[in-house]
Amino acid sequence: MITYLFIGLFALMIGYLIYFDAVLSPEVINNPYNSRLDAFAERNIRGNILSSDGTVLAETKVASDGAETREYPYANLFAHVVGYSTRGNTGIEQLANYYLLTSSISPTEQLKNQVKNVKNQGDDVVTTLDIDLQRTAYDALGKNQGAVVVLEASTGRVLAMVSKPDYDPGTINEKWDTLTAESSSESGSVLYNRATQGLYAPGSTFKIVTLLEYMRENPDSYADFSYNCKGNVTEGNYTISCYNKKAHGSEDLTKAFAKSCNSAFATIGLSLDESLFKNTCEELLFNTELPSPLTYSKSSFSLKTDATPAEQMMTAIGQGKTVVSPLHMALIGSAIANDGVLMKPYLLEEVRSARGATVKTFDTEEYGSLMTADEAATLTEYMKAVVESGTGSKLKDLGFEIAGKTGTAEYTSDKSKSHAWFVGFSDTGDRDIAVCVLVEERGSGSEYAVPIARQIFQEWYGNKALNDLMNGTE
Repeated sequence: MITYLFIGLFALMIGYLIYFDAVLSPEVINNPYNSRLDAFAERNIRGNILSSDGTVLAETKVASDGAETREYPYANLFAHVVGYSTRGNTGIEQLANYYLLTSSISPTEQLKNQVKNVKNQGDDVVTTLDIDLQRTAYDALGKNQGAVVVLEASTGRVLAMVSKPDYDPGTINEKWDTLTAESSSESGSVLYNRATQGLYAPGSTFKIVTLLEYMRENPDSYADFSYNCKGNVTEGNYTISCYNKKAHGSEDLTKAFAKSCNSAFATIGLSLDESLFKNTCEELLFNTELPSPLTYSKSSFSLKTDATPAEQMMTAIGQGKTVVSPLHMALIGSAIANDGVLMKPYLLEEVRSARGATVKTFDTEEYGSLMTADEAATLTEYMKAVVESGTGSKLKDLGFEIAGKTGTAEYTSDKSKSHAWFVGFSDTGDRDIAVCVLVEERGSGSEYAVPIARQIFQEWYGNKALNDLMNGTE
């Protein structure tokens, strides 16, 4: 009996060690309070971070005296998503810390290095990041503050992630005091990743959510919606105006959505059940954890059951207390593009030893369904109307279908300082991408966010067509 007990305990220990090595070890090693990090760094030279095509995005150079310097060949271009590793770890430097500090070269080679008192070369990580797409998004955002997120809808691959203002991670040490003193608020810091940590009123991009809720509450009649827009709507003492007080006239639901009619959607908001609306928002990941590979801020939706008509109307058009990150809006767009199923976003494709051998690969993984396939298909058609005949019309002549929604989030009385939004996706059936653009304090989404999205779609499908041609697949 005692023998069987010891055998059972031994089996449990072996099982736990396997579980620790496969699952818990990376988390433990990545913990900044783990003193073993220093031991890893003493034995191994930090590995390289590579783009999806193998281009070096971060590497450690070793001087003749053994001094190590972490270098970033693309400087500011990948600042927030790649991150830095000398003042703590951020971005992929944090996400992949365990792998970068681990060396998978042969035991024989490691023994030789130990005898010679030479460090082992750490493993490299291949990311999902596309250099051309990243550069296009970065250049298109220009000198504006804001963020861009690009996801491959069917897999969850993060293809590009830009946040501005930015910094050069290669100069983080010498400029640390300046960078941290530039703003007393976290949200104003250049070190702050606006793509994942920035929270903004979603403006009219939130009408995607309002539309979904209206469809759910009125499954048999939503398509019969009609409204006569006079440029504003008043309920009690509160008035909601359309952008520039434009009167859209007679509208069905397609036109109201395509033209982003505030009056129509404020009226829809008055008809919605607050509790059901909240449930739908939480199914779309508001007030909950996001499946984000990087540090992020949680989006928030707040609408009480005793909300005033003003609160109902403002919430329905994305101007209430709701705040959301660009990453979150990209996830919603990605799920709609993928028949309602959200794929977990990921940044690491594989881990390679310094000798090029594959150590570990990362598989795509479903997060779950945010909506039914029928709901996603219906939303897609409404979003296509935005491009075909509405506020996203600057995207309609690209030669392939795009579905999207613009937004102009007002936060001051000066409309020229509104946040410009676009969230949308390509609908080609071939590696479709979801794109979210947020431009701070510039004006309307159709004027400032849509042109940026246009350049991203052009870059992706221009390069893809060229690659297909070279590979003989066209």
